[in-house]
Amino acid sequence: MRLSQESLSQLPASVAKPSYDRSKVVGAIVHLGIGAFHRAHQAMFTDAVLASGDLSWGIVGAGVISADMKNALSPQDFLYALAEMGADSEKVKVIGSIVDVFGGAEDAGKLLAKMSDVSTRIVSITVTEKGYYLDPATGKLQLQAPAIAADLATPATPKTILGLIVQALKNRKAAGIPPFTVLSCDNLPNNGKLAKAAVLAFAREVDAGLASWIEANVTFPCTMVDRITPATTDVDRAHVTAVIGMDDAWPVVTEQFVQWVIEDQFTMGRPDWTIGGAVFSDEIECWENMKLRCLNGSHSTLAYLGQLTGRETVADAMGLPLITDILDPLWIEIREVLHAPKGVDTADYVESLKQRYRNPALKHRTAQIASDGSQKLPQRLLAPLRDRLAKGLVSPMIATAIAAWMHYAVKIANTPDGVLNDPLAAEILAAARQSLVASSIVGHLLALDKIFGADLPANAAFRALLSEKFVELAKNPEVATATQIRF
Repeated sequence: MRLSQESLSQLPASVAKPSYDRSKVVGAIVHLGIGAFHRAHQAMFTDAVLASGDLSWGIVGAGVISADMKNALSPQDFLYALAEMGADSEKVKVIGSIVDVFGGAEDAGKLLAKMSDVSTRIVSITVTEKGYYLDPATGKLQLQAPAIAADLATPATPKTILGLIVQALKNRKAAGIPPFTVLSCDNLPNNGKLAKAAVLAFAREVDAGLASWIEANVTFPCTMVDRITPATTDVDRAHVTAVIGMDDAWPVVTEQFVQWVIEDQFTMGRPDWTIGGAVFSDEIECWENMKLRCLNGSHSTLAYLGQLTGRETVADAMGLPLITDILDPLWIEIREVLHAPKGVDTADYVESLKQRYRNPALKHRTAQIASDGSQKLPQRLLAPLRDRLAKGLVSPMIATAIAAWMHYAVKIANTPDGVLNDPLAAEILAAARQSLVASSIVGHLLALDKIFGADLPANAAFRALLSEKFVELAKNPEVATATQIRF
């Protein structure tokens, strides 16, 4: 038996299920990038709103690139199980806030029509850093990216999120329909501002007048999102099936901790997400920086070191002194230049992160976290590094973290059939293969200005410190790179 609206009544009593009439839910939110994180986070908060009796905020999801999620959830009436895992407990519930899913290029026309319709009041996004097509170093729109170039050539039939948003807003403007809010829920500093910059840059290429209208009328709230959510595995599917007593093609397994902080700037109203525990705040940048640097910065560091030491999951990596001995002083370096939200003790926050990382029930793979390093390093590690350099502070642990990423690149570059999951993979691997001499490896990788800009390679003191830390890792017997580095 498969999970569906009809089979809900046969769920075990221990599994919570939607208490509202899903047939009366209005799809007012279009979500672009309907992956595991969105379904563990925003969809869950929205489910709480619907359960309160406000049925005007259902979600229409969209897999912009793939139809996989549509194919998985359609036979289930878009229901799925959410398993919240603790070290010694778990809670499983069925989420009903998603009322439809579009998938892939074949649904692009239907998706655009839905976004253009007056019923859509919010367009939210979780497409990761690379989905915005902004150069990590310059912040400019990557006009030469094939997908962007294709959309600019035929803007009326877009495939990218930027093309879809701009064309939908153009259609609404022409029809006299108020613009929707664009709500970025990606792990990016100032994510709303970046979404706005990307949308406006694309719009200017299409129609300068439209770009001015968007700038004047569309809101792009910033958000801080936090919930560790691994990719769903077959083991997860089997576990959830055993708990709920029926098949679920794509459940979500996540931790019990969840946090969402949002700027309250919406053009056509919004759900009361505080019902699910969200916070509306005017200190969003402080929340973002604390999370991106303390959590995501340490997560990336842990992932690279975990990949270099054979640690498959985050919990496994937290059992290795080499890694924890780096993370503890890394957090101190980050906290020294951090402006935390009022009332938040950053030492307590870091302690909570350690407990979350050690959760053995959450099989968060270091390989997953290590992907897309070129997009993640600038805000997670290079931003606090630049803050410290501006204050004249040395940063040995941040340098170690960057060196770990470089070792990871070298390992992949020298592994037969090795694959680096990164938009700049070709450039990174080419740089990593130029030399086997430690100092030269560091120089070649540091010269990637799309990641490091021009300032960091030109800083002689930092360059020397980075080379020193690269050599330290290379000489550590617990660190395995797939080549013989020379000194």
